[in-house]
Amino acid sequence: MMGAVRVAVAGAGIGGFTLAVSLRRHGHDVVLLERASAFGAVGAGIQVSPNASRILHALGLADALAAIGTVPDRIVMRRWADDRVLLDRPLGTAAAERYGHPYFNVYRPDLVEILAAALGDVDVRLGASVTSMANGPDGATVVLADGSLIDADVVVGADGIHSTVRSGLLGAQPTRFSGYVAYRALVPGGLVADLPVEVTNRVGPDQHLVSYFVGRHRRFYNLVCVVHDPTWDVESWTEEGSLADLRAHFAGWAPAVDHLLSRVVEPVHRWALHDRHPLARWSDGRITLLGDACHPMLPFMAQGACQAIEDAAVLTRCLDGAAAAVPGALARYETARRPRTSDIQARSWDNCTAYHLPDGDAQRARDASYEAAAERPNALAAFDWLYGHDASTEPLPT
Repeated sequence: MMGAVRVAVAGAGIGGFTLAVSLRRHGHDVVLLERASAFGAVGAGIQVSPNASRILHALGLADALAAIGTVPDRIVMRRWADDRVLLDRPLGTAAAERYGHPYFNVYRPDLVEILAAALGDVDVRLGASVTSMANGPDGATVVLADGSLIDADVVVGADGIHSTVRSGLLGAQPTRFSGYVAYRALVPGGLVADLPVEVTNRVGPDQHLVSYFVGRHRRFYNLVCVVHDPTWDVESWTEEGSLADLRAHFAGWAPAVDHLLSRVVEPVHRWALHDRHPLARWSDGRITLLGDACHPMLPFMAQGACQAIEDAAVLTRCLDGAAAAVPGALARYETARRPRTSDIQARSWDNCTAYHLPDGDAQRARDASYEAAAERPNALAAFDWLYGHDASTEPLPT
């Protein structure tokens, strides 16, 4: 390909994988650096809305995604005390017809598996821990923990909320603790086969609970149970939690919640929910950031992975034909992406309040707004700006 570039991608998460696959499909030379010794089975449920599934489809992953994904019939918002439906928004065929691509719930290790299989001849280096990086006049260099050097035209930090690449670019950037902690559990799908195929959000004072099927053939039922706990701020997907504590937090909720939590078995994990204020910049010379490395967001719009996938599509477009002008290409990428991701970060943070209102006037006004939205002729229209966005064709800055 004319104008092909060599790109070193630090981090084999969803964003890093998608970027590596996308760049290679466009003829670029890619080295993917992952500090772990293997692609691990970390994480649980991910919602892949149409703004992200259209990008994965364009990468040739439509059949693979359909094989691992569950298409929920609807998103439902329920009240904590009596399980009354506040909002019912169709998904399923309605979303696929409106946006041209489905809404999927997936098990994160399954998504990693299909992305890894799509890497082709990408140069993958496992056990490659990045310690520093530097710009040069004609390229950039990554230094690994074993002392080896990787030379590239572009370095992309897709290495998560605690990004080494971001720290090297911008120095220490503290996270912002929301005061909320999420308990995460997977219930074997056979134990809950009677439940509807939907994304269910149950909201209550200082707590909410999200549940949906994930995995091939609905192998698991994914639970994310969010509670207010400003005393514990450990941000880790693998920290163990207590099933007894989880059940105690939701004691007194509707019987349906008690019945659901009675089916949960160990292990239960918990992680403190953090984001960051939008960064003033993502790039310096030939080094840039992607996904949680530059715009970590609370999970209250289910867009963390989706926005990393969008980043990958836009960055690929900006780098096409940019071998002689990489810094300008990275500036265009950042200019294109920062407003949208900053907006979604802010909306996700706002939902931290909206979902957890104490019973009272503000809660009743919120519930009334949900019920009014559900009665509109097309309840999906309010999400056209999000699900209808096409990062592969959006106008790019000149």
